Amino acid sequence: MRNALVIAGALGCAVLATSCGELPQTTFYEQGEYRGKPDGLPWDSAGYKGDRAAWEKALKSRSNAQNEYVRIGN
Repeated sequence: MRNALVIAGALGCAVLATSCGELPQTTFYEQGEYRGKPDGLPWDSAGYKGDRAAWEKALKSRSNAQNEYVRIGN
């Protein structure tokens, strides 16, 4: 019984010690080049089809909808 408690305690300490570590979050490179998804501009999405002015207008209207002074109208 005592051996089982010692083993369980050792396993618990091992699990706690390994769960506290952080894995490195590095970018994966192959042959010196990044092989991930390329970054695009937000207005190049299907909804705006490259229209930057429409994207900026939608962004401004969304932010105004969250502004209490504009929303109430005072």
